[in-house]
Amino acid sequence: MALFGTDGVRGVANKDLTAELALDLAVAAAHILAERGEFEGHRPRAIVGHDSRASGDFLEAAVCAGLASAGIDVYRVGIIPTPAVAYLVASTKADLGVMISASHNSAPDNGIKFFARGGGKLDDGLEEKIEARLGEPWDRPIGAGVGRIVFDEKARDLYINHLLSTISTPFQGIKVVVDCANGAASLVAPEVLIRAGAEVVAINAEPNGMNINENSGSTDMASLIEKVRRVKADIGIAYDGDADRALAVDSDGNIVDGDFILAILALDLGEKLKKKKIVGTVMTNLGLINSMRENGIEVLTTSVGDRYVLEKMVADDLNLGGEQSGHIIIRDYANTGDGVLTALALIQVMAKKSESLSKLASVISRYPQVLINVAGVDKSKLDENVLIQRSVAEVEEFLGEKGRVLLRASGTEALVRVMVEAESAESAEKFAQQLASLVNSELKL
Repeated sequence: MALFGTDGVRGVANKDLTAELALDLAVAAAHILAERGEFEGHRPRAIVGHDSRASGDFLEAAVCAGLASAGIDVYRVGIIPTPAVAYLVASTKADLGVMISASHNSAPDNGIKFFARGGGKLDDGLEEKIEARLGEPWDRPIGAGVGRIVFDEKARDLYINHLLSTISTPFQGIKVVVDCANGAASLVAPEVLIRAGAEVVAINAEPNGMNINENSGSTDMASLIEKVRRVKADIGIAYDGDADRALAVDSDGNIVDGDFILAILALDLGEKLKKKKIVGTVMTNLGLINSMRENGIEVLTTSVGDRYVLEKMVADDLNLGGEQSGHIIIRDYANTGDGVLTALALIQVMAKKSESLSKLASVISRYPQVLINVAGVDKSKLDENVLIQRSVAEVEEFLGEKGRVLLRASGTEALVRVMVEAESAESAEKFAQQLASLVNSELKL
């Protein structure tokens, strides 16, 4: 079974993801990058950050120890969003970045993500090489050859100043409720929005090591919706634990997901939208695809995961892409999904046009979409099951161009995701339940 998933290595901290594994991963990554010539001609440097999970403390210590033992100087940046690590790697010309986070997962989980020089995530091939080299014997540097570990006190301010440099219209008169999920956004997002001129109400912004994503953030938006309505805010923003994605809520409490945000930003870019194309994923709603087509914009799709969205954007030289889940890549300013940057870009459109979020979002007529996660099944046998594939084909034939079906094995969890879109919610629900039941019966462990 592969160690790396869709977004790095992830598991229960101190059970699946141990200090020993974290140290070995750091050493193996250092060796692979050194062999690629990444460190030639200079003393290598790495940026290491983490989100607010309690386990981040010991995992950070292990990663830093592994990198330093391999001769890399380490700059710790503390609790900070994942995209901040990517930005700092690029802006400081570091050779490697490591983010310790399990994103939207609950506090007992954690994960490790690697960034190469320039701030991009490592491709699948490099991750496979790192995994293959775990625990191998090696010649260890001694004396002056070992790396040093320091805390970079200026890192967070560098990132905040970068974010603020992306906006040109002050946010005065706009009231924002920001749900920080008791995660990495807590130490960045409220300050950025205040400095941008918005009136800010922050909730779930008091991380204690165990409350990250707990009944909060982009995976549970009930408290945000209630707060937006109660304080009569213009917009609500919900982050996940490491703030690499953001979802929004309009003044009436309606959720504005990544598809709506992509549409709003694409139309606002106008002539600055490269090649009149954006990149989505196989989960992108048909409503977005149809809306963009009506506005002369093509939507290209990739596998789920912002790394794959970015790969397509780089290959085709495009500057906007993202996922329904709120991972939005604004490549003019970042090379990974950045929730705080996304929020700034979205609110700036509201400020420039003096329009409500609900009016901006009306550009899309969203197709009803039902997503069912089927756990306790052997996801590795999904593609080879003839009965499941035949049933999917039958549903697709029935829906035609007015709907679609997607079954995929999760890259981060032990389950199969069943998604159906249709013109009516009833049809989407019926076919999704039908296919989920079949997956459960055919692949049950």
